[in-house]
Amino acid sequence: MTSSADPSKHAAGTGATDWKNTILAGLANYIDAGSIVAGAAALALWMEAYKISPGLVGLIAALGPNAISAGVGALIGGRLCDLFGRKRIYQYDMLFYAFGMLWLVFAVNVWMIVVGFFLVGLAVGADIPASWSLIAEMAPDRERGKHSGVAQLLWYLGPVVVLLMFLVLAPLGLLGARIVFAHLAVLAVALTFLRSNMHESERWLEAQAQPDLAHADPAHPAAAPQKGRWRDLFTRQHIGSMAFLVGMYMFWNLWAGTNGFFFPYILRTVGDQSQATAVAVQTLSFFVGMLSIGFIFMRISDRVNQRLLFLVSAVMQVVGMALLAIFPLTLNIAIVHVLLMAVGQGFGAQCFFQLWSSEMFPTLLRSTAQGLMFAIVRITLGFWSFFVPILTATGFSTLAWILTGFLFLSGLIGFIWAPRNEGKSLDELERAQQAAA
Repeated sequence: MTSSADPSKHAAGTGATDWKNTILAGLANYIDAGSIVAGAAALALWMEAYKISPGLVGLIAALGPNAISAGVGALIGGRLCDLFGRKRIYQYDMLFYAFGMLWLVFAVNVWMIVVGFFLVGLAVGADIPASWSLIAEMAPDRERGKHSGVAQLLWYLGPVVVLLMFLVLAPLGLLGARIVFAHLAVLAVALTFLRSNMHESERWLEAQAQPDLAHADPAHPAAAPQKGRWRDLFTRQHIGSMAFLVGMYMFWNLWAGTNGFFFPYILRTVGDQSQATAVAVQTLSFFVGMLSIGFIFMRISDRVNQRLLFLVSAVMQVVGMALLAIFPLTLNIAIVHVLLMAVGQGFGAQCFFQLWSSEMFPTLLRSTAQGLMFAIVRITLGFWSFFVPILTATGFSTLAWILTGFLFLSGLIGFIWAPRNEGKSLDELERAQQAAA
């Protein structure tokens, strides 16, 4: 078997196959974001139908796919990916997702909503490290940014489709929400079948085989690394990488999670906008974000200074969020805010977290590290979500300044400690990690 250290091994593949694998793996992002935004758009309808208190709104947000359950799913799924392979996780967890989504389709009370969101979050969380690792490992050398960008495009496409469905189905009320959730369940089942013909990651198979080769040659017991163990992740090098990535992504995600789940709710309750206007503004945000990913991140992230690119995105987002802290939440301010935020985040923290978390760890620890970091970020977001409705009720300006501070901290951490991996293959990066260990 060819060693993964052979730089030509993964340098090229059939273009159509590369993109097909990326899209099938990246559809987890469509389902993840679609679930979050569908819940956000349905939240006001649920509140009216089931008389949900602000505390229960926080509970739904905290336990859902935007937060705690996704973190738990990522922690478990990421570890299983490194132990048993990416394919086993990304192929079957979509069936579990569909089961959880059916609870939301047929929900008739608050607790069915809570259970459904929790199950959906577990499945989404487990799929994220599997799909992100697979995309990085199957992407052609020096095109990881471009392929990672496809996954992020799908992350934005999910909300666009979901929100447009809500606009069209708005006259149906809760029935419209059930139809939106049903479409996500059907897609998850279809994705299970589409992924059945995908192959396991060659990098993971080769990395798994290396310890066996070393064992067969007693004269060279250290010829190959041991299988990734939990304790192998807690070296000084890997702890430093995780601290940087968690810090950068967690503070950004505290803003993004609040915005993704609560922005329509905030527009309706603070900005006094209609449900249709709130959904339309958020749809615009995701559509502009897709343009930013396609025309900025995917085109140049593999070739330019990624640290400077990240800084530009961070500055745009800090300015955009500060507008809501300084000015009243009118529709015009909301649109300017959305445009600045959408362009900035399109080539910002979310894209770079997926890319850098795939590059900064060896193959047999890649999904474990991603799952652990994703868990820390989403669980933190879950606890934060408990307080967002309460903060909004007491004064939106305070919440807006807090979110601006989160974005500033994310940008500062990302700019100072960002790696310079542009133009390097995974083989080169992994050899550099081994040399630095």
